[in-house]
Amino acid sequence: MPSRKFADGEVVRGRWPGSSLYYEVEILSHDSGSQLYTVKYKDGTELELKESDIKPLTSFRQRKSGSASSSPSRRRGSRSRSRSRSPGRPPRSSRRSASASHQADIKEMRKEVLEVKLTPLVLKPFGNSISRYNGETERTERGGMPHRHAEEKFHLSEERSYASTQYSLRPRREEMQAMDSKQENIVTTTRSASLKTSQAPATQTKDLEFGGVPGVLLIMLGLPACLCLLLLMCKQKEPSLLNFPPPLPAWQDLWETRVFGVYILWFLMQALFYLLPVGKVVEGMPLADGRRLKYRLNGFCALLLTSAVIGAAVFWGADLHYVYGHFLQFALAAAAFSLGLSVYLAVRAAGAPPGALAPSSSGNAIYDFFIGRELNPRIGTFDLKYFCELRPGLIGWVVVNLAMLLAEMRLQNRAAPSLAMTLVNSFQLLYVVDALWNEEALLTTMDITHDGFGFMLAFGDLVWVPFIYSFQAFYLVGHPNEVSWPMASLIIALKLCGYVIFRCANSQKNAFRKNPADPKLAHLKTIHTSTGKDLLVSGWWGFVRHPNYLGDLLMALAWSLPCGFGHALPYFYVAYFTVLLVHREARDERHCRRRYGLAWEQYCRRVPYRILPRVY
Repeated sequence: MPSRKFADGEVVRGRWPGSSLYYEVEILSHDSGSQLYTVKYKDGTELELKESDIKPLTSFRQRKSGSASSSPSRRRGSRSRSRSRSPGRPPRSSRRSASASHQADIKEMRKEVLEVKLTPLVLKPFGNSISRYNGETERTERGGMPHRHAEEKFHLSEERSYASTQYSLRPRREEMQAMDSKQENIVTTTRSASLKTSQAPATQTKDLEFGGVPGVLLIMLGLPACLCLLLLMCKQKEPSLLNFPPPLPAWQDLWETRVFGVYILWFLMQALFYLLPVGKVVEGMPLADGRRLKYRLNGFCALLLTSAVIGAAVFWGADLHYVYGHFLQFALAAAAFSLGLSVYLAVRAAGAPPGALAPSSSGNAIYDFFIGRELNPRIGTFDLKYFCELRPGLIGWVVVNLAMLLAEMRLQNRAAPSLAMTLVNSFQLLYVVDALWNEEALLTTMDITHDGFGFMLAFGDLVWVPFIYSFQAFYLVGHPNEVSWPMASLIIALKLCGYVIFRCANSQKNAFRKNPADPKLAHLKTIHTSTGKDLLVSGWWGFVRHPNYLGDLLMALAWSLPCGFGHALPYFYVAYFTVLLVHREARDERHCRRRYGLAWEQYCRRVPYRILPRVY
C-alpha cells in the first residue's frame, strides 16, 4: 500500500476544484483505500482531494528576480511602455529610490496573496440567488451594501463575469495588480487570518454508519430472519403475538430448486430488456476523476415488455397462483441470489482501482461487504447497481401484486377483486410507473452517487422491495377486508395528496439540478455555497427540508389503510419506512453539513423543519 505524503493537521496548499488556483488548506484525514485526502479550506469547506492536487507551502515561494515586477512591460530596456502614469503609481524618482526593504515587502505581499480567504463577493443579486454565501453571515447597513470585517474589504468590481466568480475566487494576476496600491492592508489581514486558522488544528477520522461493523453484522443476519418471520406470520389464519414465533416449515417447504431456476430466468429476462438499444442515453453525475458514465433509460419500456410477456404467459396457461403458493420459497431464492451477488461484488472490488471506490467505503472488509466497496461495478456497459435499482425488484413488485390479486379471487371465490385489493394494486402500480417514467432522477440519488454496491443495496433491491413492499396485497389474500366507498374516497384523497407532494417536490429538485437558470425557476430563492452549488430555500423545499419524504410517508399510510385495523402486520411497512426515511434524512444531514459547511447551517436556520412541519 503506498505511503501517504502529508500528515493529519499539516497546513498545505490545495487546488480548488475546476481551477488552477491553490489555497491554504489543512489536512483532516486520509483514506488509504481511495488515496484521497480530506482537507478543510479557510471558509470551513471540506473537500476530498487527490495527492496530486496538494502541494507543500515551500513549493509556492517566488523565484528570485532583480526587479520588483516580473511583468514583461516593466523589464529594463523596454521601449514599449506608455509614459502616462496611473493614479496609484508613485513618481519615477520615488520608484528608483525604493529601498531593498520595500522590494522585500512586495515579494512577501505576492507570497501572501495565495492566503486570501474564500470570502463572499459584493455582487448584485442575479437570477434566483438571494445571497452569495460562503460561510459567514452578512449584515446589511444603509444603502443596502453588505458590511464585512476589515480583512474582507478586497472585492472584485461588479463588471467581473459570472464565470470568474462562480467559486468566489480571484485570478492571481488581478489580485497582484490590485494589491500594488493596498500592500500593507492585505499583508496584515492575510497574516492575521493565517494566524487564526493555524491556531486550531483539527483531526478527523472516517465515521462508520449503521453502527459500524457490529451494526452491519446485526442487519445482515437480522433482515433475512425478519423477512421469514413476517411471511410466516402473515400465512397464519389468526396472526397474534400469542402464536409467536410461528412454527417453522420443513426444509422442502423453504427451498425448491425449480423456484430458484424461475427466479434466475426472471433476472436474465430483465437483463435482456435492459440491454435492448431502445430509450435515450444520458450522462450521470461527474465522478471523482471528472468522468461521466452513460446510462440508457428504458425502464418504462421494460415494464411494458414485461406486461406483454406475463399477459401472453397467462393466456397460454401459466398459473400465477404458483407465486402465492411458493412465496416464501421465492423470497429465500432471491435472498440466496443477492448473497451470491454480494460475494461476487466483494471479490471484484478487491482489485478495483482507487478511483473506482465509493466514498462510503471504509477499508474494513465486513463493513464494505455491506455498504459496497465499488461505486459503479460494470461488466462492459452493463451497470449492475443501476440495473438492480429499478428492474428485477421494482417490476417484480408489480408482478407479485398481480399474482396476489388473482390468488384472492381464486381462494375467496370472487368474480372480481375486492375494493381493498384494487386500491393497493392501483396505488403501488402508480408508484412503480412514476419511478420508471422518471428514471433519470435516480442518477442524482445517494444510492448512485455515494453508496457502493454491496449487500445493503443488493438485498434491498432484489429481496426487500418485491417481498416486503407487496406485504399488504399478500396479507389481503388470507385476511379479506371490506372497505366502504366513503372510506375508500378518504384513502384515495390521502394517496393523491402524498403523491402530489412527492412528485412536485422531486420534479422541482430535478429541474433545478438540471438547469438552475431556467426562467420557470426564477421565482425560487437560493443560498449560494462555496462549492458553486445553490440550496433551495423556497417552493416545496422551503416548506420542509425533505418534502419528498413527507409525500412518501403519506402514500405508505394510504397503502396500508385498505387492510383495516384488525392486525398491526399490514402497518409494518409504515413503521419500517418511517425509520428508513428518518435514518436517511440523518445521513443526508451529515453529508450536506460536511460538504457545504456553514452555508448548510444558514440553510437549516431558514428551513428548520426536516420531514414534518412543527415536529423537530
